[in-house]
Amino acid sequence: MAASPEFLAHAHDLFGDLGPLATKPMFGGTALYLEDAMFAVIFNDTLYMKADKALAAEYRAAGSTPFQYNSKTGLRTIAGLTSLPESALDDPEEARNWGRKSLIPAQAAAIERARVKRARPGQIRP
Repeated sequence: MAASPEFLAHAHDLFGDLGPLATKPMFGGTALYLEDAMFAVIFNDTLYMKADKALAAEYRAAGSTPFQYNSKTGLRTIAGLTSLPESALDDPEEARNWGRKSLIPAQAAAIERARVKRARPGQIRP
C-alpha cells in the first residue's frame, strides 16, 4: 500500500532538512530519494531505511526490524530495509541522523546501479 498523504508529509518533515526529497512508487509503496539515492521506502505507513549489514545491526540494536512480506513460498525478509526506530518517528533530529547513515549505503547502491547500466553491452547511449 502506498503511503497515506499524511504519513508522506510526516516523512518530508522528518527528512526535509537532508535536501530536496523526491518520491516514486515502488512495489505498492513509496520510495524516498535524495538525488539518485533511494534511502527509505514507506510501506503501509511504516518507514523502512536502506541499510548495509553493519548499519542493519545498528538499527536492530535501536529496536528496528527488517522489512518482511508474505510471498507464495512463505515469509520473505529484506535485510537491506529496516524500520526507522520508533523514537525517531517523533524526533526529526534523530530521524535525520538515521537518514544520513542510510544515505551511505543508498549512495553506494546508486553508484553501482549507474556503473552496471554503463557497462551493459549493446546499450544505446545518447
